[in-house]
Formats: sequence, structure tokens, C-alpha cells
Amino acid sequence: MMNDRIFWIAFGDVHENLARLGYVSEIDKASAVLISGDLTNVGTKAMARHLIEQIKAYNSAIYAQIGNMDTREVEKYYEEININVHNKIIPLSSEVSLLGLGYSIPTPFGTPSEVEEKQMELWLADMMGPARESKHLIFMTHTPPFQTITDKLTSGVSVGSPAVRKFIEDVQPEVCITGHIHEARGVDYIGRTKVINPGNFGAGGYVKIVFDGEKLDAELLQA
Repeated sequence: MMNDRIFWIAFGDVHENLARLGYVSEIDKASAVLISGDLTNVGTKAMARHLIEQIKAYNSAIYAQIGNMDTREVEKYYEEININVHNKIIPLSSEVSLLGLGYSIPTPFGTPSEVEEKQMELWLADMMGPARESKHLIFMTHTPPFQTITDKLTSGVSVGSPAVRKFIEDVQPEVCITGHIHEARGVDYIGRTKVINPGNFGAGGYVKIVFDGEKLDAELLQA
């Protein structure tokens, strides 16, 4: 059993379905709730506000970033309420930092917030220095790293980002939370980095990230 000294709850791919929220163990005791992307389905600011307020009823400390199915209107709302972590490193405690990377690389579906792989590379290059300086780092990326359990379609094809994978290889954050590919729920490792995709939140998947004073660890759970 992991030491619950400080912990955070992370999930994503909500797609406007928070039916399992009340079943997330100890969500009210978490230091914060981390949302990895796709809170909405091409949603408006009003929809995002409605969903965030539901989460705030359980825990008022929230950090979020948009996924490919969220609009820029949603990102602007996150900025307005000071919870946006895309392309930012923020302190979660005196020793633990969070790096966010939202959006996604191109999909076959032409969703609202897709960018080219090159843009992912540029964002991550900007964050490389601060990430290396972080004592303990959680990397939250909507797009999963290439060629892992967490980026495989049902067919077995990997559709994640090579730039994300290379960043993890170079920086080795202790924990990487990802999503985007619903069917790729699971846990993998890139070197020392534990990579977890909890799947879509409507199916109840979430992650508990624990800091015991010396190291970060994370476990995949079910609401």
C-alpha cells in the first residue's frame, strides 16, 4: 500500500461524462485534481464551466489542459480561472512540479485542437530546461508517447507522439499521465518513467499519484 502523505488524482477524456466522479476514492482529500484533456466534446465555455463546477464540488483545487476535442474557448476559460497548465511547469508542492502538454497530434477526424508533431517538439523544447531542474516531476500529456502500451489502437498500431517519447527518454520524469487513446488503458515504462493511460473517465479510469517525501509513484485505479 502506498504512503498517502501527499497525493493527487488525475484523469482525462471526460467527454462531458462525470457520472463516475462520486466513486473516485478520496478525491476530496487530494491536494489537487489534474485533468489531462478532453473535458468536453467540442464544448463551449458554458459547458466547460458546468463540468469544472461539478469537479469543484468534490475538490476545489484543479489543474487542466485542453485535449484535441476541446475548443480554444475552453482553453481561454481555463486561463480566466487560472487552472491552465498547457506548456507550463507549475509547483504542486515544495518539491513536486507538474508539466502540462495539451492538444494532440493530427487525427483522421479533424478535431478542433490538433497540431503538427513539429509544434509538440517546439513546446517541449521550451520546457526542457525547467523540466530538468524540477526535483520531482509529473508530466501530463494528452497525446501519449509513441510505441508504448498507452498509444496503441485496438489494431495494435501505435499513434502516439515521437516528440513526447523523446522528451520522456531525455528528461525521465518519475510519472507521466496521458490519455487520448481510450482503448490504450494501461501502464508502461520508458526507462525510469512510469507512463499511465487511465482510459476514458466515463468508464471510471483514474490515477492516484503519491509523493512519500522521497519519490513519486502512481497507480491506475477504477471508480
